[in-house]
Amino acid sequence: MTETPRIQVTIAAPVDEVWRALREKDRIRHWHGWDSPGLDDEIDLIYFQSFTEDAGARTLGVQEGDQIVVEPDGDGTRITLTRAPRGVSPEWDAYYDDITEGWTTFLQQLRFYLERQPGGSRRTAFFAGTTAGAPELFGELGLDAVAGAPPGSAYRATLAGQDVGGAVWFRSAHQLGLTVDGWGEGLLVVAFVPPGAEKPDGSAMAVLSTFGIDDAAYAELNDRWAAWWGERYPAASGAEA
Repeated sequence: MTETPRIQVTIAAPVDEVWRALREKDRIRHWHGWDSPGLDDEIDLIYFQSFTEDAGARTLGVQEGDQIVVEPDGDGTRITLTRAPRGVSPEWDAYYDDITEGWTTFLQQLRFYLERQPGGSRRTAFFAGTTAGAPELFGELGLDAVAGAPPGSAYRATLAGQDVGGAVWFRSAHQLGLTVDGWGEGLLVVAFVPPGAEKPDGSAMAVLSTFGIDDAAYAELNDRWAAWWGERYPAASGAEA
């Protein structure tokens, strides 16, 4: 039997606080996903419909069998998410790897919310596209050296025309997370998967979480990234804009 993917994240926050962040809708909105008209419906679907919950054991079953376990880890908390096996929900198997990558992003956004922005007001932009024939994302953003640095390492870079700084937040097989001082101490998560057998067109993604910047600054950031992104990583054929 093929072992299912498991994602572990350690958060410097009490276990009860982490559990509340997974079970209260107002808190989930501060870290799950990004700004979209369907965000509330998505949160309701994943965390509050067709779910199983053992509050005493702090265990949550979501999304066709994915399991989240929340446990104390010293003064902090360890979250372990174990994916359901392929085939449990055949209609979702085509998106299996994408969902795994999505959980990696979401759990790191949860950690960022609790450790850095527990009282912040978040606005988050999302960009995605294909990578066939496109430049490698980390290099195109000038982040080659940063991508190999350990978490906590300081960096400076010019991201889509903006000079910013911060620190490496996390690194996974396909993703890189960076804190961004210029976004009200925000968080950038970028992912790049080259074309392959599973994804012939490859995939690229960027999630930009900002805190406390005004409407004009957010609109300028979103428009600048949209222009930069659209020139390099076009949306898949038939995908929504």
